[in-house]
Amino acid sequence: MVKKVALILVFLLVAIQLVRPEKNLSSTVPKTDFLTLHPPSAEVKHLLQVGCYDCHSDHTRYPWYAEIQPIGWWLAQHVRDGKRELNLSSFGELSRKRQAGRIEEMIDVIARRDMPLKSYTLTHRDAVYTEAQIKQINDWLEKVRDKVAPEE
Repeated sequence: MVKKVALILVFLLVAIQLVRPEKNLSSTVPKTDFLTLHPPSAEVKHLLQVGCYDCHSDHTRYPWYAEIQPIGWWLAQHVRDGKRELNLSSFGELSRKRQAGRIEEMIDVIARRDMPLKSYTLTHRDAVYTEAQIKQINDWLEKVRDKVAPEE
């Protein structure tokens, strides 16, 4: 009986590898992309790309284990949720007021270390920011926010 159950489990594990989620891989960077609209220094750009863009843009860098199901399904859902909350690839489609609000939210969640998520930084150590890096990112984001904020 145990042997049959084990065999069934192995079969199911192999079978689910055939059901793959769609990859979040755009071949182009749109004109509405946040970093295209507001080019930062090379260092800030790199920090945002490694800490934000995998889940909040149309281009995800997939780790090797994304090919293993059900991990791939979980990652795909995580990316969909992240893009639903904030898609940096389509940032320019937002109104200026909405852009300023989104940038303010980015500043807050980065300062509180709510983003990048702990589950992300466990496997993406380059997305663990130092206090100096957080300050660098948020100083730049504040300048961008002030530039796009609607006049009162």
